[in-house]
Amino acid sequence: MPVPAYSSLRADQFRHPCDREATQALQQLPGLDLLVRSLLGSVAEQAFYLENIGSSLRLSEQQLPDIYGLHIEACRILGLEPSQLYLKQHPVPNAYTFAMRGKQPFVVLHSSLVELLTPKELQAVLAHELGHLKCEHGVYLTIANLLLFATSQLSPWGLLLAQGLQTQLMHWLRCAELTCDRAALLVTQDPRVVASVLMKLCGGSPQWSDRLNLDAFIAQARDYEAADRGWYNLFKELQASQLTHPLPVLRAREILDWAETQQYDRLVKQLHPARQ
Repeated sequence: MPVPAYSSLRADQFRHPCDREATQALQQLPGLDLLVRSLLGSVAEQAFYLENIGSSLRLSEQQLPDIYGLHIEACRILGLEPSQLYLKQHPVPNAYTFAMRGKQPFVVLHSSLVELLTPKELQAVLAHELGHLKCEHGVYLTIANLLLFATSQLSPWGLLLAQGLQTQLMHWLRCAELTCDRAALLVTQDPRVVASVLMKLCGGSPQWSDRLNLDAFIAQARDYEAADRGWYNLFKELQASQLTHPLPVLRAREILDWAETQQYDRLVKQLHPARQ
């Protein structure tokens, strides 16, 4: 049976407008991209690569091929060459990606995340992380992580400057996550699967995750959006400003809304013509 061809999907075809605007704002900062790529890229890449290959499982056709197969299919749909995939023993459900210079991009899954999700939900997470690679988010992701680590080591003036940049980067991170949720939907073709991942990350557990009610979670998201009287809007802004990811309830509503758009419908027909 022939292997399906990789898609010709472009990042700008599904990039969230908020991500586009925030990325353009960061690109106006002179020398930031070049500085990190030239001074930190190869060192960080080698360090992270050795840390993962030394302490995690590298998945393949010989190592947990069912999970690896989900990854390969997501790469094909998004038009990416397969990145390396690792499974790390960790009690906090999470996944992340790294691709500073594009030579050895990889995705890491925590074991607790795999235990929490169904295979389709796990593929949504893989596609989300691959969305970072597709959109070349790696440089700014690294800058944000470095700033979070370094602020405690800076002088008062340096701290003030770093905090200003950190605020801008945190805003960019939240916007980038919305783009990557769209990548997850393009692969799974089911907004309820993506929303279910977000629900489980809010309060899921392998012991009761199959008893969670997705419709109740979506109604909860509507209640959050409807809370706009008095001090609610100020509290919402303060709450969001400290986060690297948008609130899960808002991400769920965002992806459910995008699934109803003509833009999404056109992309699904482009990526999955045989399923129409």
